[in-house]
Amino acid sequence: MLVGPSIDVCWGGGIANGGNVVEHSATRRRQENEPTQTAPVRSLTGIRAAAALLVVGTHAAYATGKETQTHGYVGLLCSRLEIGVPIFFVLSGFLLFSPWVKAAANGSTPPRVRRYVWRRVRRIMPAYVVIVLLAFLVYQFHSDGPNPGQTWIGLFRYLTLTQIYTANYMLSYQHQGLTQMWSLAVEVAFYAALPLLSYLLLVVLCRRRWRPELLLAGLAALAALTPVWLIVLHTSDWLPSAAGMWLPANLACFAGGMALAVLQAMGARCYAFVVIPLALVSYLIVATPIAGGVGLSPVKVWEPLAKAMFYAIIAMLVVAPLVLDDRGWYARMLSSRPMVWLGEISYEIFLIHVIMMAFAADSVLRRPAFTGSMTVLFVVTLLMTVPLAWVLYRAMHPDRRRTPSVGPVISASREFRQLDRIRPACVQCPPGARPASWSGRQCTR
Repeated sequence: MLVGPSIDVCWGGGIANGGNVVEHSATRRRQENEPTQTAPVRSLTGIRAAAALLVVGTHAAYATGKETQTHGYVGLLCSRLEIGVPIFFVLSGFLLFSPWVKAAANGSTPPRVRRYVWRRVRRIMPAYVVIVLLAFLVYQFHSDGPNPGQTWIGLFRYLTLTQIYTANYMLSYQHQGLTQMWSLAVEVAFYAALPLLSYLLLVVLCRRRWRPELLLAGLAALAALTPVWLIVLHTSDWLPSAAGMWLPANLACFAGGMALAVLQAMGARCYAFVVIPLALVSYLIVATPIAGGVGLSPVKVWEPLAKAMFYAIIAMLVVAPLVLDDRGWYARMLSSRPMVWLGEISYEIFLIHVIMMAFAADSVLRRPAFTGSMTVLFVVTLLMTVPLAWVLYRAMHPDRRRTPSVGPVISASREFRQLDRIRPACVQCPPGARPASWSGRQCTR
């Protein structure tokens, strides 16, 4: 999940005081949780909105029968809207591994594991616990059929995000209002594994040195665990059927995001006009029977392999331009205010939308299961979900007086010009540089 970082910039030429880089925040934040967002951060927030909309879309397709009754290419296209989940996985791999990569590249101290764990818990658990308790309360009085997860053990499993670790998840702990939470359980497993993975990659493999080529090779080996896991799952009885949802089955997506963090530190460039058409072509390919049929579990070993690899590739392709220094039309579109605003509450949309979709279908549209218009259900669900998601977001973040990325973002160059009008150059600084910090009108360098 994306939390926008502050913008650190180098004053003047960036080298002062014997070659030390002097950094200063581009804006003074009134509160620690109100960062200014640069264009790359805004575009990453925007793609979270796109991923959340894709998840809502695939569930709307399933609820209206487009995945189960439309046996054809249209049904496959609708089914593959689940690509939103791999996009979230790639984003998590990139954003959470980046601090370790930057520390290795700069020779600085890596993130503290205790702080990392606390920030992850604080970010995801409060809203998640609220929605889980709400879902179990609502479905105590409302149910459309068998709901095996609606038990005390099921509640414990969901609160601890262990519901997928069972022999048969569909018959044991699947909950009608929380079906999407399997992916959050995978996310949390990655959160728990990341410090160990970072240690193995950066300390054991790279010997605490910045060796990006070797690091990328290690990430390729990590991604290769996904096809190995899927082959074992579908050719033997060693693993339960639910193992297809566990972290190893999705590790290629996380490893792809981690690889993007390494490429960013290497200064690699990627352009949307090249990779987005490739992503679209890949999507059209994966929406063929090569990755399995509509509403059916893959029965041939190459089908889950094709789906996993294509999903990882597509998700990497759509994220790559945003993190590898492309500022073109694609980044500008995802940086638009509507996309950024939706991106800020995308986690809450993800949490709420399944419950809201059930009420939209049953109480608003009054359609029998697996009938009706996918588009209508999608729109009505969003109209019901977005306001509640915004309320939940504000309730979980009371210290944020406003959503940081919705307000105007002053560019660094414009702000520097404004500061130039009120701050004279320091006589102790090199020509063209600005003081590192000020106390009134005195440079405190």
